[in-house]
Amino acid sequence: MKKSILIIAIMSAFVFTSCKENAADKVSEEKVAEAADRDANAGSFPVITFAETEFDFGTIDQGTKVEHVFKFTNTGDAPLVIVNAKSSCGCTVPSYPKEPIAPGDTAELLVKFNGSGKNQVSKTITITANTEAGKETIKIKAFVNPKAGTPVKGGQTLKTSK
Repeated sequence: MKKSILIIAIMSAFVFTSCKENAADKVSEEKVAEAADRDANAGSFPVITFAETEFDFGTIDQGTKVEHVFKFTNTGDAPLVIVNAKSSCGCTVPSYPKEPIAPGDTAELLVKFNGSGKNQVSKTITITANTEAGKETIKIKAFVNPKAGTPVKGGQTLKTSK
């Protein structure tokens, strides 16, 4: 039994070590040329420059849907590609351009907020792009008035006068 296990182990080791390919054989001229092109443009990055990086909706009622358009320009030397934009919470939904933004061009990022929460609310939107940093952030904030009948701090209930 021990001999058969030893023989299987030796044969397995032989099979696995004999299957190794030479890494140099995998490198093709095409891949080398592609890497050279990347290295030539290594210093060229897009730069996303926002007209504003924070927006305050002011005072809104709870449940009120609001939105804001953040305008930005690619002030870099390469096309800007936004891969993803996500919020710190599901109550905020960003919409971003899917096509590349050429150097010097301007585009827009729409942020929708559904008015959830109470009192001062602040949300961060993280944009993943091919910039040098890789991630950029913008913020929205609002003071959200709770709906009537909603418990507030101290166990009291908010009442409205009519």
